[in-house]
Amino acid sequence: MTTGAVLATGALTAAPAQAATAPTITAKSGFVMNSATGTTLFSKSANTHRLTASTTKIMAFKVVLSQSNLNLDSKVTIKKAYSDYIVAKGASSARLIVGDKVTVRQLLYGMMLPSGCDAAMALADKYGSGSTVSARTKNFISKMNAQARSLGLTNTHFDSFDGNSNGNNYSSAKDLTVLARNVMKNSTFKSVVKTKSYTAKTITKTGSTRTMATWSNTNTLLGWNGTLGVKTGSGTQAKYCLVFAATKNGESVMGAVLTSSSAANRTNDVKKLINYGYAKIG
Repeated sequence: MTTGAVLATGALTAAPAQAATAPTITAKSGFVMNSATGTTLFSKSANTHRLTASTTKIMAFKVVLSQSNLNLDSKVTIKKAYSDYIVAKGASSARLIVGDKVTVRQLLYGMMLPSGCDAAMALADKYGSGSTVSARTKNFISKMNAQARSLGLTNTHFDSFDGNSNGNNYSSAKDLTVLARNVMKNSTFKSVVKTKSYTAKTITKTGSTRTMATWSNTNTLLGWNGTLGVKTGSGTQAKYCLVFAATKNGESVMGAVLTSSSAANRTNDVKKLINYGYAKIG
């Protein structure tokens, strides 16, 4: 009887984790994994090709980190080509000023917090190979695709450094989660994406120092229920996307939602998935 009682009690305590009801999300694709083990906890059309919008910048960051002898304090002079690009694309901006000297570290914050496509282009121009801005940015994109192949991201292809697709820029909720899990192991990446706001000082073209506008992170979920990142994305066709990571009470989950119908629905989807992930692990 005693053994039976113990077994029954054990079964009851284990039940809640197994009994967690899978949530319904509005996003067309969603995925959650146990960050520690890589085990899938939730999957909805997780291998389907979707537009990724600015979640693409996660891979741009990964390529920068992969550079040999990377110096985060090296300076990049902001070119007119970067401001021309964001004007032409109507793209999100870190409000970089032509002629300013900005460090690579600052550009990483500018790319990830306000989702600056000008900052992304500056990094692509610096770390791509070629004799022109166009050639260097194209080479940088090829490095992004090489990284995708090396990580086994078979449902991913990039044709831009920032998510402004030229018709062939896509990934999947699972691939983006695998990418995020890989790059969140890097302390620089992790510290940038969990930052709510960042103010940088730059050297102007006349040599004086100027304080740049404070960048606020577009990820409003930071800090909610252990959320540590990772990157938002939105666009006319891509709708609303978010790659997320959260840790609470020693339990860590990571995932992505792609093609949510609104910013509010994206937030609700991710909250549901984080809570569900914790429940499944617990």
